[in-house]
Parts: sequence; C-alpha cells; structure tokens
Amino acid sequence: MRDARGFTLIELMLVVIIIGALVAMVMPRFTGRGEQARSATAEADIRANIATALKLYELDNGVFPTTEEGLNALLNKPGSSQNWNGPYLEKKPIDPWAREYKYKSPGEHRPDYDLYSLGKDGQEGTADDVKNWE
Repeated sequence: MRDARGFTLIELMLVVIIIGALVAMVMPRFTGRGEQARSATAEADIRANIATALKLYELDNGVFPTTEEGLNALLNKPGSSQNWNGPYLEKKPIDPWAREYKYKSPGEHRPDYDLYSLGKDGQEGTADDVKNWE
C-alpha cells in the first residue's frame, strides 16, 4: 500500500467551499459599516464637537459667528470679535468625506445657526445630508 501523505484535491476543494460559505455569511454584515461610521462621525461633530465650540464662542462674544465669518471664526479671531478667547477648535472642521461643514448664522431652519454636512454624494438637500435641525 502506498503511504498517503498530504491532502487530496477533493479535500482541499471541500475546505475552500466551506471557507467561501463562511465568508458569504459574514461579509454582508460588514458591508456598509464604513459609510455608517462616517455618518456617525459627522453627526458627533455637528451635535457635539463643533456645537460646543460655537457655544463657547457665543458665551465669550454674545453672538454666534456670522455666515461670512463662518467656522473659521472658531480658529482665528475675526475683526468683529471683542472677547475672543480661542481658538475654540484645534483644526479646521472637515467632514468625513473631506469637505468643509456648511454653516449659516442666523439659520434658515434654526434661529441661532444651521450646521450641516453634504454627506457622501456632496449634494445639498439629499437623504444622506447630516444636519443639526432634524
């Protein structure tokens, strides 16, 4: 009798099929998680990080930065500011899709300010926008 060492082709194919089936079951759970994480990051920036910096600016100056001053007023002292104690942010606020957050004060949707990201598609008014008024 021959001394059987190693695996047969059928055994190897069976292992590959089992691994393929496991991957087919697990991969759909991970698909789309990256985009979910980006949206969650933008939501945290809008609702907490940048919002806190804007509130600190407003406490020091009595008003929020104007639309023209924008979020740059949180990094560099604008000419209209009397009691600026910044910088209120460490770096320029960029959304997870590498675009600047949009800021309007006074806001169209809120009396104080509107702060939002255009989301993955970069188009205003679409379902993937992340906003502080909804």
